[in-house]
Amino acid sequence: MKHYGIAQWVDFARALAPETDRAAMQEHLASGCSECREVVDFCDKVAAAGREMAGYEVPESAVRLARAIFPTQAQLKPKRVVRIAAELIFDSFLVPSPVGLRATWQVGWQALYRAGDCSVDLRIEPELGSSRAAVIGQISNHIQPEVEMADLPVYLKQGKLVVAEARSNRFGEFQMEYDQQSRIQLCIDIEGGSKRIQVPIKRLVPDKRSVTGRANLGAPAGPTRSGSVGK
Repeated sequence: MKHYGIAQWVDFARALAPETDRAAMQEHLASGCSECREVVDFCDKVAAAGREMAGYEVPESAVRLARAIFPTQAQLKPKRVVRIAAELIFDSFLVPSPVGLRATWQVGWQALYRAGDCSVDLRIEPELGSSRAAVIGQISNHIQPEVEMADLPVYLKQGKLVVAEARSNRFGEFQMEYDQQSRIQLCIDIEGGSKRIQVPIKRLVPDKRSVTGRANLGAPAGPTRSGSVGK
């Protein structure tokens, strides 16, 4: 008696098997093969669960967290990607304290970069008592504000490893959560992936050597006055 493989039964359960094979497989089941019937029943249950789950819309926050849990290697693109030089326009850590204040409490970091016609507005918000943080940002075209910056790939990289990724919405906004590490770069692919904006992300960690009154979480891992790409 000829038995069929599980790949064939998966196609059978999803109604993807060729008509000639399907008739033969149906006849095989009718002959009373308990081994294949058990495989078919399992495949039917998996296919039914998949059809039921397809009707649910997964929240974007759940997708973002899943991608952060399972980092993937950045895929090498066959075409050459042009990296656009970025300039740091605003850094919240470089803003002087108001006159008369000896210390300020600053949790998080805000920055504004300019890269070609694009502006990238960023905010890093660390989780208190944790190494995790959230990056919230928006990319826009400051030359032609009416240009929509939607559905752009946005991701955080450490070397060649992608540690978090997302897509910009129709307003050019994006958000990701990640574990803070050194040498993290924020990358945004524009113009169909032919050009890339890449800027450094500050690491916000408690500084145990800080004096009393200083905001520990506001201390950057190292000063960065300009964003450089293409290294």
